[in-house]
Amino acid sequence: KFYLTHGGFLFANDDYGLDKSFRREMQRVFPKQELQPIHSSHLIYHCFYDLPGLPKIHEHDASPAQGFGLFHRGRMVVFYGYSSDIGDGLEDSGVHPNDTPEVRELAAKMAINIAIYALTN
Repeated sequence: KFYLTHGGFLFANDDYGLDKSFRREMQRVFPKQELQPIHSSHLIYHCFYDLPGLPKIHEHDASPAQGFGLFHRGRMVVFYGYSSDIGDGLEDSGVHPNDTPEVRELAAKMAINIAIYALTN
């Protein structure tokens, strides 16, 4: 918790199957908060590339990609990408050969936005 409340930032990628345990652990770190949906107008989607929201990289189920966050003193300290798999879109094309170049580009753009946001906010 100290890291996050003193300038740190955490990006977590659902990777399909992490949701229940990630939410449980975040509740332990910030017991008085719940993950909040991050609206498509939030700066994290627009700080470098202008994206309409969290891109859907892999279709594991019919759930839409969603961004969630935890805040400390008004600053987002945790960004959680649910049902998106940004990390998979960044892997070598041989790992996920069905990812189109367009999908891989969206994953890279979102990753860059996350990095820029974390370094500047």
